[in-house]
Amino acid sequence: MTDRFDCYYCRDNLHGKKYVKKDDKHVCTKCFDKLCANTCAECRRPIGADAKELHHKNRYWHEDCFRCAKCYKPLASEPFSARDDGKIMCGKCGSREDGNRCQGCYKVVMPGSQNVEYKNKVWHEECFTCFECKQPIRTQSFLTKGDDIYCAPCHEKKFAKKCFHCKQPITSGGISYQDQPWHSECFVCQTCRKPLAGARFTSHENNVYCVDCYKTDVAKKCHGCKNPITGFGHGTNVVNYEGYSWHEYCFNCKRCSLSLANKRFVINGDHIYCPDCAKKL
Repeated sequence: MTDRFDCYYCRDNLHGKKYVKKDDKHVCTKCFDKLCANTCAECRRPIGADAKELHHKNRYWHEDCFRCAKCYKPLASEPFSARDDGKIMCGKCGSREDGNRCQGCYKVVMPGSQNVEYKNKVWHEECFTCFECKQPIRTQSFLTKGDDIYCAPCHEKKFAKKCFHCKQPITSGGISYQDQPWHSECFVCQTCRKPLAGARFTSHENNVYCVDCYKTDVAKKCHGCKNPITGFGHGTNVVNYEGYSWHEYCFNCKRCSLSLANKRFVINGDHIYCPDCAKKL
């Protein structure tokens, strides 16, 4: 006599019939679908004995229901991610949903793609561009002005001070003369090209000269002592008359040596005289 082989629930004989073993119990497919089947997390219908079931973290799906919540791509044999809200997503859509967004185009920066991070922000490499020339900065050095980013050449061109002499940007160092910026290498004597930073110098018609070259090439000669009138050292005041110039201390009566600065005088040939001495000539 053959032993009975019955469904745990309905007691129908299972010999020659399809059945499911559930928790060490033999169950006919009808009772399994009705009493034991898991509910699909997507369609909310029972996952029958004849259906292929997928599960992840105590949740169950029909194979056809296990799809990306964004693009609906089947994920039965694909990598996926489970979000806190219960949605299942393919790797690409999950990265787009959760990834950092580019500060240039506001699209998601996909993991593994070429990107630039700066001050806790991220850009696609091709979106990290100079505000002025719009070219990608890539591995070049860059500077910022407010929230704008500039490549080094554009920053120098737009913001660096221009040398008063050569009109080119001053990128480092430099000196100031008469409220104008100069490259140190441009601030030289007009004649001998000697550097003038830290040295005594004077200017004439927008050019600067060292003391020696100014005396030799530029300064007027005193009509009295024949030496250059430089404005340096003793006696900086000058007397000019009819195209001639004198140091103030040289503008004296030829006969009595009386200083004639700011006084009446008489010129006789190359010499000056006070009125009294002129009468005695």
